[in-house]
Order: sequence, then structure tokens, then C-alpha cells
Amino acid sequence: MSYPGYPPTGYPAFPGYPPAGQESSFPPPAGQYPYPAGFPPMGGGAYPPAPTGGFPGAGGYPAPGGYPAPGGYPGAPPAGGAPSYPGGGFPGGQIPSQYPGGQAPAPYPNQPAAMIQGTQGTIRPAANFDAMKDAEVLRKAMKGFGTDEQAIVDVVANRSNDQRQKIKAAFKTMYGKDLIKDLKSELSGNMEELILALFMPPTYYDAWSLRNAMKGAGTQERVLIEILCTRSNQQIRDIVNCYRSEFGRDIEKDIRSDTSGHFERLLVSMCQGNRDENQNVNHQMAQEDAQRLYQAGEGKLGTDESSFNMVLATRSFPQLRATVEAYSRIANRDLLSSIGREFSGNVENGLKTILQCALNRPAFFAERLYYSMRGAGTDDSTLVRIVVTRSEIDLVQVKQTFAQMYQKTLGTMISSDTSGDYRRLLLAIVGQ
Repeated sequence: MSYPGYPPTGYPAFPGYPPAGQESSFPPPAGQYPYPAGFPPMGGGAYPPAPTGGFPGAGGYPAPGGYPAPGGYPGAPPAGGAPSYPGGGFPGGQIPSQYPGGQAPAPYPNQPAAMIQGTQGTIRPAANFDAMKDAEVLRKAMKGFGTDEQAIVDVVANRSNDQRQKIKAAFKTMYGKDLIKDLKSELSGNMEELILALFMPPTYYDAWSLRNAMKGAGTQERVLIEILCTRSNQQIRDIVNCYRSEFGRDIEKDIRSDTSGHFERLLVSMCQGNRDENQNVNHQMAQEDAQRLYQAGEGKLGTDESSFNMVLATRSFPQLRATVEAYSRIANRDLLSSIGREFSGNVENGLKTILQCALNRPAFFAERLYYSMRGAGTDDSTLVRIVVTRSEIDLVQVKQTFAQMYQKTLGTMISSDTSGDYRRLLLAIVGQ
């Protein structure tokens, strides 16, 4: 089915982004995660965040060799212009039906050409940063009766993750106490979960979220998909190593024991961190892959799942974009909706997530944020995880895309769904 209002038109121009590759540098060397191994779980199952830094923006997807917009796909990246966040949109596809209510929200927007040039976070490192001064402010905010939450919000929301690690170290040096333990004793609920997430190094937060998603009864498959299907190779490898060094466990073994079937295979493929990252598009291969996927699904009775796994787990994001375009020419319907018809459940969500990241990564996160707050109740772990993990990577683009998709701002929705200091801190990070 085609989306209402697709293709979207008239995107606002995007003000000059920092060129890809200027996000803050990412993970601390192995073994240096400042968190105790058994970091107590926060509130609900915490959802994985994204590392600051190494998104395929940071390593900069170099421009693919002149990428002619095949078939004049609306919103396809201009020739040679698909670096950091792969653009393109879901041609008349339907939004994943797995959402509560299953109705499609606004069209999955094509990524505006201007946006493809780079991405930016809402949080920037503070100028004239003084870790000791910040440590002192936090100590005063927690001393005596009551807690001065506003002082905590002002420091935390205006420092980069790297700066927060330095504040943590300064605090211990100055007072011989653990900042995280002190904060935990002063805070509770969602505010505690949000603050603790902000103080975890990005790789550790991802590893911690994955561990949390598989611990105890039940598995939060959405978290596994959100992290493993959207991170870059380097990030995945860092997460796998951190998971081993911090929790003494093998993530692949945990995935095998917590999932099964085609979904298990997809996640095991993802945690290899071996996706092709060559940014040049091979149009011949895109054509062959599209043909192979058509024959593995729509073109036959039953579905050959392994062909989908092979193509979606190994091809680079720009290559997958070209495959989506070739597929819509061959099959006369788009690949996302074909996956919806051929698969169901977790494996469907996982495969769609990979394609959504290839087409427009900020739109994937905007959609997840929307569903974390829509309807009764709020999935706070997801809200916290995405706001924190994207805050230094592409939260600016996520906000812009959110407003285009849902005709309201992310800040408005957060305001009506949260309250108190928790709301103040979220809005400060989102930059409202």
C-alpha cells in the first residue's frame, strides 16, 4: 500500500551540519569502563542506547561513486551525495504492522538531500570545562537535606559523555566517594534511570542494555533489535568486547539461549560486526540481490529466509538502498512491505529495522520515540535509551524527522508524557 502523502515534499533546508566524522570520539579502551561489573539494573529493562561517535557518520561513509538516482526515486540521494546517514525513503511501503494499533503513522520520509551531508547531536562538549568545579556543584547539590535537582540537571545536560566521565573521576579523587552511588541514593525512578544512563560510557550503556534485555525471565527483543541492527561494525565489536569484559559473558551464547529460529540467526549475524562498509554501490549486484529476494519471497510459494538474512546482514547501507530501488522496479512493490508479507514477529521487525537504517536512520529512531509515548502509559526505558544514545550523534535530525512524520515536536510530546525533574532533564537534552 502506498503511504498517504508519499513522497513528502518541501523539506525545510537543513542548516549546515558539521561534516561527517566530527562526532565525539568513541569508546574508552577496553577494561576502562568506569562501571562496576554487576552494575545494578535501573528501573525497567533498560533499553540500549547508541554510542556517541562511531556511527557510520563518524567513520564517515565516503560518498559512493557517482550514485545515479536509479529510476528517479524521489528523495534519492543526489549523485555522490550519500555519506553519513543513508537517505532514501520507503517507496510506497507500509509502516511495520507490529506497532500497537498497527496503523501506519505518517509516511516514512525520504531523507532530504541536505540532511545526508552529516548529522549532529543536541549535546556538545561544554567550552571552558572544569571537571573539579562540576564535581563540587554536584556534591553541594546532594549535601544536607533534600537534593537540588536543578543544579544536577544544569551540569548533566550541558556536558558531553566524555566530560561526564571526567566529572566522575574528579568526584572520586576529591571526595573519596563514588558519584554514581551518591546519585543513586538521592534519586529514584525515571530520573535515576536517566541520570545513570547519561553517566555510562556509550559502549557500556549498549552492552548493559543488551544484558538487561536478556536477563531474568522473558527477553526484550525490541532492545536487541534496536541496538544490534543499527550500530556500525566497530560499535558492535566494542559492545561484544565490553559485554565480555564487564559481565564475563559471551553475547552470542546469550542470544542463542534467549532467541530461536530465523530471529536468532539474524541477531547472530548482526553481532559479528562484519557488514560490508565499502561505500561504493555496485548496481549489478543490487539488481541480482533484488532478483534473489524477489525469488526468495514474493516470487515463490513459501519464503527462503536465508536469502533475506544473507543480503540484509552483509551488504553495506548504500548498497541496500540501491537494492531497495531495484526491488521496487522488479516486484512493483517495495521491499519493506514484501518483508511484512513474508515474515512476522521479531524477525520481521529486525529485517525492517536494517532496511529503515539504510534508508533513513533518524526516521527509525523518531518512530521508536513516537511509539514509546503514544497511547496510555510511557515506555520510559525506550524513551531514555534513545534520547541518551542519540544525543551526541543525530538527535537534531531525529527531532526534525519526528516533526515531519507526526506534525508535532518531540519536545511537545515529551512534555505531555512526563513530569517533574525527569521532564526538565529530558527537555534539556532534547534542546527544547
